[in-house]
Amino acid sequence: MPSPIEQAMRQICEEKGLAYEAVLETIEAALAAAFRKDFGDKNQNLEAEFNPETAKTRIFDVKTVVEDVDLEELEAAEEARREKIAEREAKIAELKETGQEIPEEPEELLEDVGPSFNPKTEIMISEAKQIDPDIELEQVLRQELELPGEFGRMAAMTAKQVITQKLREAEREILFSEFKELENEVLTGTVQRREGKIILVDLGRTTGVIRPEDQISYERYNSGDRLKFFVRQVTLTTKGPEILLSRTSEELVRRMFEIEIPEVSEGTVEIRAIAREAGSRSKISVWTGDDNIDPIGACIGQRGTRIQTIIAELGGEKIDIIEWSENPQDYIANALSPAKVKSVELDEESKSAVASVAADQLSLAIGKNGQNVRLAARLVDWRINVAESGKEETEDTEGMESEDQVESVSESIENEKPSTEKTKPPFAEATGDKEE
Repeated sequence: MPSPIEQAMRQICEEKGLAYEAVLETIEAALAAAFRKDFGDKNQNLEAEFNPETAKTRIFDVKTVVEDVDLEELEAAEEARREKIAEREAKIAELKETGQEIPEEPEELLEDVGPSFNPKTEIMISEAKQIDPDIELEQVLRQELELPGEFGRMAAMTAKQVITQKLREAEREILFSEFKELENEVLTGTVQRREGKIILVDLGRTTGVIRPEDQISYERYNSGDRLKFFVRQVTLTTKGPEILLSRTSEELVRRMFEIEIPEVSEGTVEIRAIAREAGSRSKISVWTGDDNIDPIGACIGQRGTRIQTIIAELGGEKIDIIEWSENPQDYIANALSPAKVKSVELDEESKSAVASVAADQLSLAIGKNGQNVRLAARLVDWRINVAESGKEETEDTEGMESEDQVESVSESIENEKPSTEKTKPPFAEATGDKEE
């Protein structure tokens, strides 16, 4: 049966998610610090060994064996090294006063002044031979030290501080490693509270942060709301891992498609491009090399079940799914859905296009505040002008400002064909309303 100490250690491991070896190393480091506080001296390099079953502690002074050094030469070298350091500091101070750039000098320059010897971590071979006649250069000599008695109150407090600090550091590193692997993935979290313009999200073992630029302006983040977030960046700070979440990233839409649509996650259907105005509307171009699969139908699902799940997770954001094409004219025409495009004229040099539509399709092609044509231009990476068929007036995508307020409305999809039937037109509007 495990001893009470071992049981307590394993309980800490379960609560903190730490490895048993990490907790044992922490205790040994704390015991070494406590010994140094009560019984050690400055030239000892202490290591402790702790047996949880018996609660016995062994303390060792650990040193590396080096060649013998003449003490007079060593003292002269140390003096020269101190003078060189003082000269360098004076030179740096002078350069700072004159505003000049401070050159970086390699630390190896200090090694040229003579031999060095660190009595805390090193021992000369002649002295080491007196302890162990078989010892060789570069080997490590471990001398066990006697534990004179029990640790005092100050030593116990030192050990407690070391244990607390080491456990926190280990927990931070484990959390960082865990969430670093989830970078660029989608996580479900619960909104905790708002601090100024920042939203804090409970991710289970830690808290994520949504900065203002990663928040959808039309969404309200109420305490207790469970939402999906894109893990934009994970960094390690002095306070632990900082996890930056996003609701506005285009990658959130991509990952949602991979989660909800098996054909996308398997790679049968590819998402070629995404253009998004978060909280309002997204356009996604899809493609497949399998002639037996309709890429748009696969994403929409029977009666729109798949796409409606994604729309609900994105707070009702409209999503247009169009078919990608190698032909820029077809691709641009598809991208302007739900408007019907009569023809597309291209200017390859300026990479601009003029799309002609019927009079009753003009407002639909442009969209509310130019949103439809603006997203289409970002999707295909062309400058698009929309013109009424037979007229010269055009609507240019350049210089358009994104709308401040767009009503987010989703229309239900009915009577969609199964994803395995090739019956959809070259583009499909998953959600959207006609613009008057």
